[in-house]
Amino acid sequence: MAISPATPNGPPPAGPAVPAGPDQARRGGRHALPRLSPRTSFVLRRLGRALVSLAVVVVATFLVVHLVPGDPVRAALGPSATPELVERTRAELGLDQPAWRQFTGYLTGLFHGDLGVSLRSHRPVAGTLADRFPTTLALSVLSFLVAALGAVPIGVATAVAARGGRRRAAGAGVSWVLSGLIAVPNFLLAVGLIALFGVTLNALPVAGWGGAAEAVLPVAALAVGPLAYLARIVHVEMLAVLETPYMTTARGKRLPARLLYLRHALPNMITAALTTGGLILTGLVAGTVLIEAVFVIPGLGSTIVSSITAKDYPMIQGVVLVYAALVLGLNLLIDLVLATLDPRSSIMEG
Repeated sequence: MAISPATPNGPPPAGPAVPAGPDQARRGGRHALPRLSPRTSFVLRRLGRALVSLAVVVVATFLVVHLVPGDPVRAALGPSATPELVERTRAELGLDQPAWRQFTGYLTGLFHGDLGVSLRSHRPVAGTLADRFPTTLALSVLSFLVAALGAVPIGVATAVAARGGRRRAAGAGVSWVLSGLIAVPNFLLAVGLIALFGVTLNALPVAGWGGAAEAVLPVAALAVGPLAYLARIVHVEMLAVLETPYMTTARGKRLPARLLYLRHALPNMITAALTTGGLILTGLVAGTVLIEAVFVIPGLGSTIVSSITAKDYPMIQGVVLVYAALVLGLNLLIDLVLATLDPRSSIMEG
């Protein structure tokens, strides 16, 4: 009689090993790699994109000097500079070396906080930027706070007033006013504010930075357009929220207006407002260039304008790099804040 290869109660016969597939590896196992949480993966993706963008900006700022037609040193020093001065300056900037060696030195200097020496003032670029960066940051943040704190109540109030098609004439008038403010360039608005409050009324200073009075006109010129734009976004989003079924239910419970609009309506439209607000903040940073030039504010914006006029290329490189790093850092911070406030949003997926 043939003997069975295994008894019913014994172990099954050993067969060829089957390699574990990716699904099995993901399901577990002693040597399976741990999976990153969605939040950690999102942060790493955003951080990687920011670093890649910053690397592109570093290369672009290095190429600024090399893409200038002619000799940038001769252009910066002027036609009256002696050949000895031109050659000495080229050697001080390292422009007499091969391009790859210049780029290596440029990267080494960046890692050590050395952005070169200004051709105009002969001061280290990093020191000048460190002195003027707080002014630009303060101007940007103050303008953003004014725009945000003014836009949210205006947008909410106009949406509540226009709910259900009521007060259409007043709503159309507010929309026209906001559209007009959005269309006015900030430098043109700055000139108008100077003419009205500085020259005609002689009520506010039109130049400088340091006190509260000096900040009123530049902050207003920079904040009015973003305030109007953000108010329209808040208005549209609030109208959509007010027509949702849960808001109809909340109104049917006859809740107080404070609870109805601040507790139930406002949190459900804040993500869209914050997304737009983040874009506005980065735009305000770039908008400081013209405003600082108009009001003679000693910040990064006026520095880059004067550096372009004087062909001070090391200073131009430094200012562009700081602006780019600031914008990228703000975008990364805004993404993280939005992901924290609304983890279910699509921002966590890409």
